[in-house]
Amino acid sequence: MKYFCFTLIFLSICIAHCFGEVKRWPSRFSRAPLLERFSWKQLDWQYPDEITRNEALASGEYQPQNGLPVGIEIWKNKLFVTVPRWKIGIPSTLNYIDLDSNRGGSPKLTPYPNWSQNVAGACGTGITTAYRIYADQCDRLWVLDTGTIGIGNTTVQACPYTLNVFDLTTDKIVRQYRLRPEDINQNTFIANIAVDLGTGGCDDAFVYMSDELGYGLIVYSWANNTSWRVTHSYFMPDPLTGDYNVGGLNFQWGEEGIFGMSLSPIAADGFRTLFFHPLSSNREFAVSTEILRDPELALDSYHAFQVLPERPMGHSTSEVMDENGIQLFNLIDQNAVGCWNSLLPYSPDNLGVIARHDEALIFPADVKIKNGVIWIISDRMPNFLITSLNASDINFRILTVPLADAIAGTVCDNVPRKFAGFNSVW
Repeated sequence: MKYFCFTLIFLSICIAHCFGEVKRWPSRFSRAPLLERFSWKQLDWQYPDEITRNEALASGEYQPQNGLPVGIEIWKNKLFVTVPRWKIGIPSTLNYIDLDSNRGGSPKLTPYPNWSQNVAGACGTGITTAYRIYADQCDRLWVLDTGTIGIGNTTVQACPYTLNVFDLTTDKIVRQYRLRPEDINQNTFIANIAVDLGTGGCDDAFVYMSDELGYGLIVYSWANNTSWRVTHSYFMPDPLTGDYNVGGLNFQWGEEGIFGMSLSPIAADGFRTLFFHPLSSNREFAVSTEILRDPELALDSYHAFQVLPERPMGHSTSEVMDENGIQLFNLIDQNAVGCWNSLLPYSPDNLGVIARHDEALIFPADVKIKNGVIWIISDRMPNFLITSLNASDINFRILTVPLADAIAGTVCDNVPRKFAGFNSVW
């Protein structure tokens, strides 16, 4: 028995040493704690060797204090992490973590697909800045390169907005598409995409890109390899909701329009519903993809867009909906993640909170559901942009929790049935 206990102690020490300490953050709303999979004080990259890393530090190509992770995606054993080039010294914007060899701690990021395709300003061959990305059921990774360096008044448009599609089985780009000049305007800033796979298989694909500061929605058709811009007043911010309080910091982001998007399961009519909301807003909106997929309908279908009842839970960043119609949305004012079961009408009584933590979830920036598991990244973005981050604190976290455990006992916990369609959501 003595040797057995010693073995257990040895193994626990080894796991903590090899993979980093795994924390569990209890949430007052969820029966299951949030599992802290990875955390960082500052980001680091997997350079070929220490000499190369030191050279990057000396030249300023790598400046640890300037990296902020904003987007995540999961495909098989890869956890993708995007780092925009808001400040100088970001060596790679599209990265991944090998989940087979990293079980915790603060792993270094590996550029995807390689270093040479993450060179800033290398238009056509390199990705300059990526935000939120999507891996579809056809093993494709959709990455919109904004082509920008800097943020706000420091922004430089180094390359055109370009949609890059990778074959994840070969790590090769299978298509690049530059947005047309008519798709964007002088204020365009696109940080989110939603990928719509229809009933026609992998070629029946559309991408929706939310223009947060240009107040538009750009639609791309894979089959026709073309794009068009949709405008609507619902894409604009609410002027009464531009004041924010996050992590003890008060600031104003009054110009933030259409941001988070999620797609419903395919309904009986063969189309999905696109749900969306401006960042500076307390409302969710909806439109059938039947409208968005048709450039003629999209130009003249004002009344096809629907406004849902007010969400009295504060500002929301990213959102996602699973195959059963469970929507999750990040609540940045509450350091929390909310939920809605789309089998129920969209109303305040049917909106719940599945997780909240005033340390681990300061500014939840992205949320994904993969194989029944919720993945969340929190990054203290307002502090990074407005004040500064403390390099001695844990600033960035990636957390997980099983979806079934997270919604158990909440208003979102319901017996799944087939999604009824667009007109059933309220």
